[in-house]
Amino acid sequence: MVESGTRTFSDADRYAGGFGDARINLTITGAGDFEARLTRLKLKHLEVCWYCESLPCIAYLSLPLGQILLSFPLGTTSLVSDGFALRNGDMVLHGRGGSTHQRSKGACQWGLISISPQQFESCCKALTGQEIAPPLASRILRPARADVSRFQRLFREACHLAEAKQKLIERPEVARALEQEMFHAIVNCLATDETDDSLKTRHHHAVVMSRFEESLSKRIDQKLKMPALCAEIGVPERSLRNCCAKFLGVSPTRYLLLRRLNKVRSALRRANPSIATVAEVARNHQFMELGRFAVTYRTTFGESPSVTLQRDP
Repeated sequence: MVESGTRTFSDADRYAGGFGDARINLTITGAGDFEARLTRLKLKHLEVCWYCESLPCIAYLSLPLGQILLSFPLGTTSLVSDGFALRNGDMVLHGRGGSTHQRSKGACQWGLISISPQQFESCCKALTGQEIAPPLASRILRPARADVSRFQRLFREACHLAEAKQKLIERPEVARALEQEMFHAIVNCLATDETDDSLKTRHHHAVVMSRFEESLSKRIDQKLKMPALCAEIGVPERSLRNCCAKFLGVSPTRYLLLRRLNKVRSALRRANPSIATVAEVARNHQFMELGRFAVTYRTTFGESPSVTLQRDP
């Protein structure tokens, strides 16, 4: 059965919860009011998602093992995937069950295609005569312009059908035809050669960053001691700093601070202002120097913690 629709969000946590089987840690890195739109069309063997985000952010996605995933920027969006700067027309074929970092420098739009592995293998073999094995690490692809144009046209058509909730897409023959057209376009795009970016190096850096995220999840409310963190991850401090600069655009300590500030902001938005205080919420998240916390918070999000607390939940 076809499922489709569009949802809008003003809360980053609820938006992150709308990613289905993919788990995401979303860290807002810019000031302003967060707004997002998610359009989804779920067909029999393929799911199409269109994401629109109003603020710069760093996303860490843990991908489901049971699906083949393909992501790509849309329009003039500036998007960096695992340290690789993507341009319009680029695609990322993700490793099954892996993880990925994606960051934007401002408002952005991007797409995500989810395909069942069995259908992926069947279509690749039928259309190309050979198998296209899902990679162990993400593959960065730059298909021919004609292939990209056809794929993006079909992608937008699918999303517009989902947004309009047209009865047309609920007809089995229409859904089946759209799905087959999209499979053809996807396979043509994936048949291209990979970019010159070293797959082995990128895979090693991705493993380091995955370990970094695991360690941070245990230490999110603790003071970060770089020597202990690097020893736990198993890399020199210089290597971790280089990986963070490439994948996240910030240092390890700055990223931890941003993660903690985002947690405080979520807590302030959920809190009852008639009961809770900014000082109480800040201390619960290990921010003991309240003056410094307030300045850092305002610089990051463009408003004081007290304003956030007074907002409607």
